[in-house]
Amino acid sequence: MRPAGLIRSLGAVVAAGALALLPATASAATPSTTTAAATATTVSISPVDLDGPAVSTVKVAVTNAGPERMRSLKVSFGGPVGWAVQPSVLQVDGSLAKGASAEATFRIQVPERRPGFTVRTFTATATYRGGDGAGSATGTRTQHSGTPLANLAAAYNNVGVTDESDTRPGNYDGGGNSFSAQKLAAAGLRPGGTVNALGAELRWPDVPSGTPDNVSAAGQAIALSGRGSRLVFLGSGVTSGASGTATVYYADGTSGSGSFGFPNWSFDPANAHGATLVASSDGRNRPDGYGNAGIAYRVFAHSIPLDPAKQVAFVVLPGNGNIHLFDLAVAP
Repeated sequence: MRPAGLIRSLGAVVAAGALALLPATASAATPSTTTAAATATTVSISPVDLDGPAVSTVKVAVTNAGPERMRSLKVSFGGPVGWAVQPSVLQVDGSLAKGASAEATFRIQVPERRPGFTVRTFTATATYRGGDGAGSATGTRTQHSGTPLANLAAAYNNVGVTDESDTRPGNYDGGGNSFSAQKLAAAGLRPGGTVNALGAELRWPDVPSGTPDNVSAAGQAIALSGRGSRLVFLGSGVTSGASGTATVYYADGTSGSGSFGFPNWSFDPANAHGATLVASSDGRNRPDGYGNAGIAYRVFAHSIPLDPAKQVAFVVLPGNGNIHLFDLAVAP
C-alpha cells in the first residue's frame, strides 16, 4: 500500500494537467479483461492499479474498424460505486480513419485495499458518429484481489442436516429446522455419496450430522476448475425468493454470468425458478425432534451456461442468503 501522504487529491492532479487524450495509430492500452462483443468498434481498458489509497492512471483505447471515418468521439470511464474519476468524459478532436485508434487517459481515486476477496469492475463507453454506424461501444474490465475459497466446503456456514437423536444444532431455515439425516439417506442422499443431476456428478456433503454442511449464499468466491457446457448447483431454497445471479471467472480473465433459483425446500412447486427435483425426504427435524411426517422436504438442481472452450477458475455465488448450496460441479 502506498503511504497516504504521497497521494494528492484527484482534483489537484487534474488541475496539474495530468490528463491527456492521445490519438494513435495503434492502441497502447493493455486489452481489457472482458470486452463487450462488437463487430467493429472496440473499447479496451488498461490494467488498474488497485494498491490504494492512491490516484491511479487508466488508459482507454478506442479503435475504429468500421468502413467510415469516426467523428465526434467521446469517451467516458467509471469504476465501482463511490470511486471518483476525473474527468468523467473526454472528447477527441478531429476524426479517426478506419483502423486508427485514440487513447483517453483518466485518473481514478483507489481506496485502501480491503481484506479478503473482492471483484472490481470498470466500464468505458465510446459514443461517436460514422465508423461502424452503431453510435456507441462499451468495454469492461474485471479485476480481483485476494484468493477465492479453496472449495465449497470451505464456505459452509449453515447446519442443514441433523440426526433425529439430536436435532438442536439445525437451523436450515432460520427457525431451527433442518433435514433429517435418516430420511435423506432413505431418499438416497448419504454423506459423501454421488448425486447425478443435469449431467453433472456432484457429492453430498461428507460431514457429520449437526455440523455445517451447506452454504447460505452471500457472494462468496469459490475456486473451481474444469471445462464444460454448464455449472450445476445442488441445493434448495428458504422462502420463495431463493434466486440470484452467479458469475463465473475463467482462467483467461474473462467472465460470464447466469441467473438461477431454487424452490422453497417445501411447499413451492417443484419446478419453481426452472429447477429440477433431485430428492424428497419425509418430514423434517425441528428443535424439539423429528416432525411434519407426510410433508416432503426437498433438494433440487439448477444450472447456468458455461463457455465450453474456456477453463473455469472460480465462481462468485449470488448475494442471496435464501439460496442454500450443498455442492456445485461442472457438467460436460
